[in-house]
Amino acid sequence: MTGLLIIIYITFISLGLPDSLFGVSWPVVHKEFGTPENFASLYSIITGFCTGGVSFVSGWLIRKFGTGKVTFFSTLLTAIGLLGISFSPNIVIMMLFTVIIGYGAGAIDTGLNNFVSLHYKARHMNWLHCFWALGVTMSPMIMSAFLGGNGTWRNGYRAVAIIQFAIAVIIFVFLKKWNVTPVNAVSTDKTEQAPPKKSFFDIIKTKGVLTSILSLGLYCGGEFMISTWGATYAVNAFAASPDEAAKWISLYFGGIMIGRIISGILSERLSDNTLIKGGMLIAASGMIVLILPFGRIALAGLFLVGIGYGPVFPSVLHNIPARFGAEYSADITGFHMGGAYAIGFLIQLVFGYAATATTFEVTPFVLLTLCVGVIGATISTLRMLKMSSHNKA
Repeated sequence: MTGLLIIIYITFISLGLPDSLFGVSWPVVHKEFGTPENFASLYSIITGFCTGGVSFVSGWLIRKFGTGKVTFFSTLLTAIGLLGISFSPNIVIMMLFTVIIGYGAGAIDTGLNNFVSLHYKARHMNWLHCFWALGVTMSPMIMSAFLGGNGTWRNGYRAVAIIQFAIAVIIFVFLKKWNVTPVNAVSTDKTEQAPPKKSFFDIIKTKGVLTSILSLGLYCGGEFMISTWGATYAVNAFAASPDEAAKWISLYFGGIMIGRIISGILSERLSDNTLIKGGMLIAASGMIVLILPFGRIALAGLFLVGIGYGPVFPSVLHNIPARFGAEYSADITGFHMGGAYAIGFLIQLVFGYAATATTFEVTPFVLLTLCVGVIGATISTLRMLKMSSHNKA
């Protein structure tokens, strides 16, 4: 049903809304709370731990409660977390509400990605993540308006929380729609019913799963770096003001949104794997622009990075049933989300402490290294799958 697809798109806006708020507000927040700048890495690790932890069990949650109910309660959790952060008197309370956001985000991410990869064509997966990009693009713009005016970062969080509560209400009102298989689905014989029991280790040992998770994890490392440290990079390396830095980060997320619109169109002609490799090459060109001696204008390279990053995440997730079969796709999607978040936040943690101890000017060089890693891990996964198919034949 078209109505269900619209609800899913709106829900993914809610998933994107919290993701960029912390990074763009941190240059102000850490001063108000008297917290060291590099504490942002540890703070983000907490979010990643909670998000990734839920992702590992989300396959079971989806089969037990259904995608619709899991999505509603998860969206409600993130709204409560955002509102709580806006009233936090110190960094400890802020971290406690971040835990709530992390738990909510992990279940939404896995549930909707698996649902769309099973029931819809590749273009819908790309456009789904385009709406995530719309959410993360809106957040820095909202926060920038409050940071640059008479408001505070707290009002920015409250404004986003109100939007999040409204989306939760929409999901609740149309909860019954999730019980109907979409009429424009790719297939109607794929359900959320439990397949024959298979252990975590049996699934994770499937040929190509680990390298596929690694490719997504290295990508997430780059994305999380820019999301958490992009504004700080602009402030430290280019002497941008906090509200100006937030606008540059909005440009980056806007690039992701445009990249996903384009890749959604191209997905009718190009494979997921081609979109992944092509996207990383475009992202690499943006990273090179950041290195060039153009002054603050070099930050426009973030837009190219965003366009290149656009198709990577949705293409990897949409390709999971094709790579590893539909039977355990919910579990493998959850393992991808959990593993990728663990790798991504570990990279972001190490980078945060290293950059604050040295210089943020190393940012584009680290991003380029991760870019090469994503392409290498993707090629390795495809080779393993090809060898596995030959052996079966």
